Amino acid sequence: MPEIDLERRVRDELAQLDRAGLRRELHEPSGIDLSSNDYLGLAASPQLRQRMAAALQREGCGSTGSRLLRGHRDSFACIERRFAEFKRTDRSLYFSSGYLANLAVLTSFPQAGDVIFSDQFNHASLIDGSRLSRARRVIFPHNDVAALRRLMDEDGRESGQKFLVVESLFSMEGDFAPLADYAELCRETSSALIVDEAHAAGIYGDRGSGLIEAAGIDDAVFLSINTCGKALGAAGAFVAGPDWAIEFLEQRARPFIFSTAPPPAIAAAIDASLTLIEAEPERRARVLQLASYLRHRLGLPSGSHIVPVIFGSNERALTVAAALQAEGFDVRAIRPPTVPEGTARLRLSVNVNLTEAQLDRLVDLLCAASS
Repeated sequence: MPEIDLERRVRDELAQLDRAGLRRELHEPSGIDLSSNDYLGLAASPQLRQRMAAALQREGCGSTGSRLLRGHRDSFACIERRFAEFKRTDRSLYFSSGYLANLAVLTSFPQAGDVIFSDQFNHASLIDGSRLSRARRVIFPHNDVAALRRLMDEDGRESGQKFLVVESLFSMEGDFAPLADYAELCRETSSALIVDEAHAAGIYGDRGSGLIEAAGIDDAVFLSINTCGKALGAAGAFVAGPDWAIEFLEQRARPFIFSTAPPPAIAAAIDASLTLIEAEPERRARVLQLASYLRHRLGLPSGSHIVPVIFGSNERALTVAAALQAEGFDVRAIRPPTVPEGTARLRLSVNVNLTEAQLDRLVDLLCAASS
């Protein structure tokens, strides 16, 4: 019967995952956090919890419908205005996840005849959004401006609109995109620059709005995607950009039109988060200080608060992660397809609640487990 054949096929694929060391399991948080994206420690902050609890009592649990039906609230409009000010753009539009926000952007603007230039290490949501668009896709080597320029030159001017899609801070490599170079290239080629600021928003820049601000290229970016479930400690994501682009998303983006709106109380938590980011810059300064300390202890060059320790084999990464977990550190092994084959790693995420003493112990244990 077809049902039996399907079950056999699925079980065979699961067995293949087991043999390759790629079977995943769900685990609750346990131990010293070095794996979450709660970089500023805001997810459990009293301010966010109090604001969200009060909003929950006032507005209830569910939004009851999509934003264009009965799901819209004034709280969404207010937080969208505030986030646009935070990013220094005309407008922003709130989505229930960064994944949906990226799908919305890349399935709404690129059209048939257009071309999307996408970094080879872009997040799965950017890859999937590009695949779902009707535009042609060109993948360029990671952070390679010269290679990208050659590809754009080879493409010529026969195609339609060009889009350049990158992350500002890559979630698994922990390195920065050369945004200033990309901005210049996009100006020269009349390309639209789309930047995913998922792991940078809330941390970088004088005001903490991200690496677009830090690079001083606000006027060169078409759209930015900014998640709230990482440094901001809440949930959802904003697409920020010019008024006409946000209006177009509101009218045409299927992930916005056909999704039930998020719980209204989330807006209050995000509002509290933005207030803390603006009022307490020492939080993000401390994250970067700790990241620098950890990288120095590991003998790694300066960089971001995401610190990859690459082992190569899946089995080795799992073994070292288990050894660190047994010593009280919540460290997870990252394996394909999240990262390329042969680059299994530990992804150490530095957050504000860590201490130098904890990082010293982590490094000692890591060295012992790796020897």
